[in-house]
Amino acid sequence: MPAFEVEGGKVLSGSIRPTGNKNAALPCLAATLLAEEPVVLENVPRIRDVNTLLGILGSLGAEVEWIGENSVRVVAAELTGSRPDPELSERIRASILVAGPLLARLGRVTFPLPGGDVIGRRRLDSHFLAFRGLGAVVELDVPEVEIRADELRGNDVFLDEPSVTGTENAIMAAVRAKGVTLLRNAAAEPHVQDLCHLLTAMGARISGIGTHILEIEGVDRLGGATFRIQPDHIEAGSFIGLAAVTGSVLRIPDAPLKHMDSTLLGFRRLGVCCEEEDGALVVYGDRDREIRSDAFGHIPKVDDGPWPAFPADLTSIALVTATQCSGTVLVHEKMFESRMFFTDKLVAMGARIILCDPHRAVVVGPSPLRAASLESPDIRAGMALLLAALAAKGTSRIQNIGQIERGYERIHLRLRELGADIRRLEGAGGE
Repeated sequence: MPAFEVEGGKVLSGSIRPTGNKNAALPCLAATLLAEEPVVLENVPRIRDVNTLLGILGSLGAEVEWIGENSVRVVAAELTGSRPDPELSERIRASILVAGPLLARLGRVTFPLPGGDVIGRRRLDSHFLAFRGLGAVVELDVPEVEIRADELRGNDVFLDEPSVTGTENAIMAAVRAKGVTLLRNAAAEPHVQDLCHLLTAMGARISGIGTHILEIEGVDRLGGATFRIQPDHIEAGSFIGLAAVTGSVLRIPDAPLKHMDSTLLGFRRLGVCCEEEDGALVVYGDRDREIRSDAFGHIPKVDDGPWPAFPADLTSIALVTATQCSGTVLVHEKMFESRMFFTDKLVAMGARIILCDPHRAVVVGPSPLRAASLESPDIRAGMALLLAALAAKGTSRIQNIGQIERGYERIHLRLRELGADIRRLEGAGGE
C-alpha cells in the first residue's frame, strides 16, 4: 500500500493554486447523463473519486474521454442500462448522484448503497423524500434500492434537511419533470451552485441559485454544453491551515474568495492572518497566531453548519491548525458523529486536546508536535494528519493515503514545490 513519508518542521514558501472543486465536479459529471449531446467539463481535478465516477458513467454506456490535462468530454447519447456498476458504486458516496439523472432520463434506476468516507451515519432519506415528491416509487430492498417513475411531475418539495447530494439529485430529476418544482430547504453550497449553472447552460430553467429555495421549470430535453468547474474552496481552506501550522507565508492564486467568508472568519478567529493581495489570498503563517477570545474573555468556538456557515469539510483542518495557535478554542463538528475520532492520533503526537464527545473537542495551543506513524481515516482527516506531520519534528509515515488522494490532486508533488520534504512510497519499497 502506498504511504507518505514526511520530514516535518520545515518552513514552506511560494504559491499553491487550488484545483477544481471535487464536490462540484462529481455532480456535474453525473448531470452529463441528462443530455444526448456532448458535455465538456473543464478544470476537473484528476483524483480517484473522479476516475471512479467516470468508470460508473462508462458502465452505463456513456463515452468518456479526457481531452486535456483537466478537461473531460462525456457523450451519453445511448445509455445501455439503469444499474450502475456495483463494485465501483460501493467505492464512493457520489455514486448515488447518478440516480436523479437516470430516473429523469430512463424512468428507473437500481443502485447499491453508496460507499464513501466512514465519518458517521450519512442519511439517504432526503433523496428518497425528493424522488417521492416528484412522483417516483422508491423500493428499499437492501442491498439495492429501486426507484421508478412513469412520469416525473413538478411539485412543492420541502427537504427534511439541506442535504447537498439530496438537493443535487432532486435538482437533476426536477429539470426533466413536467411542470414547476419548488425545492425548499435546499442546500446552497458552491458545488450545488456549480451544478445549477451547468444545467442552465444545458438548457434547464432554474431560479434562486445560491439560495435555499429553488424554482425549477421542467424542460423536455437538455443539450450539450462546455462548463468550467470553479476552484475548490475546501482545498483553499486546507492551504490556509498548511501555512499556519508550518509558520509559512503562502500565496493562494485563484482562491474563490466570494465563497470563503465563513472560512476566513473561522481561521481569523484562530489568529491566522489572511489578506487579499492582487487577486490572490496570502496567508501570513509566520505571524503570531493568537486565538481570539469572545467578548468578555469567553472561550471562542469554531463550528460548522449548512452553507454559508463554516464548512464541515474544514473542521478537521481547523482543529489541527488550533494546535499550533496560542489559546483555547472549542471545535464543534455538528454534521457527522465520527469525524472527530482522529484526534487520538493528534494527542499521541503531543497535541493538547480534550474530546468532549463525538462532536466537540477543546484544543489548547500551541503544542509542539512529534513525528508518528499515522493512518488516514478519511479524505479530510487524512489531509489534517498530513498537515500535522508537516508541522511535527521528525519523520512521520502516513498509511492509507488513497483516502487523501481521493480528494487532493498530486498533493505530494504540489507540496514539494513549496519546499516540503515529502515522499510517496509505493509498497514497502522506493518512490
